[in-house]
Amino acid sequence: MPDNQLGEFLRARRAGLHPQDVALPTHGMRRVSGLRREEVAVLVGMNADYYTRLEQGRERRPSAQLLDALARALRLDPDAHAHLHRLAGTTPPRPLTPTPLDQTSPALRQLLDGCPGAPVFVINRALDLLATNALAEALYSPFEPADNLARMVFLDSAGPRFHTRWLHTARAVVGHLRQAAGLDPDNSRLHGLVRDLDEHSADFSRLWNTHTVRGKTSDAKDFHHPDVGPLTLRSQTFDVREAPGQQLVVYQAEPASPSSEALTLLGTLHATTRWR
Repeated sequence: MPDNQLGEFLRARRAGLHPQDVALPTHGMRRVSGLRREEVAVLVGMNADYYTRLEQGRERRPSAQLLDALARALRLDPDAHAHLHRLAGTTPPRPLTPTPLDQTSPALRQLLDGCPGAPVFVINRALDLLATNALAEALYSPFEPADNLARMVFLDSAGPRFHTRWLHTARAVVGHLRQAAGLDPDNSRLHGLVRDLDEHSADFSRLWNTHTVRGKTSDAKDFHHPDVGPLTLRSQTFDVREAPGQQLVVYQAEPASPSSEALTLLGTLHATTRWR
């Protein structure tokens, strides 16, 4: 691997910009295809010699604030901005333009509806159900309302009957919320949810105080649905790239298993009910 990846990245991004792209004046013939080092230094407000040392690999410990200024000067998008920090060994920044965490794109909703054979839904860090396909709606039909996975576990009377391994599920939910609080400490929705659960559920308070941290896993989920009986489903979770903090969750049954048959029956019953 190259020894000076940071310098190579800076040179490449500098070469991809022209003075008119960054509102700099141009005079006469230019011998470089993009910006000069001195022009980048002017845009950032830094010493030109220091910037030269960065590109040449003679300076390897720029500050996070300087990297942010370079990202602005070089017109880096959020992915390139984070990559710049990683190359320099600093912590990648939060997204420059936060995405609303309570909305799902039309394309994502179309994807959910295109998976009729599996319950598929989108959650945010607070475990709000932002979007569900028809089978996920059928799966969570015992809850009223089916709006937040944590509230459904701890505050809905259907929770202990629906989750046959209730304590296992409860621990997983609390561990997820602990992880989310660390990833997004300024999330007011998350803080409000935790306060509400802590006030109304002694079980939540006890588990919350263990400070267990746990992300989403592909463990098997055991449910008991009042319409079709036991269900064992395995989950897969995917980050939604266009909306940081959102996750797409897919539940699947083992092919040709009793759970698969029950899931098919659940979809049929739900479709019949909706068309009455």
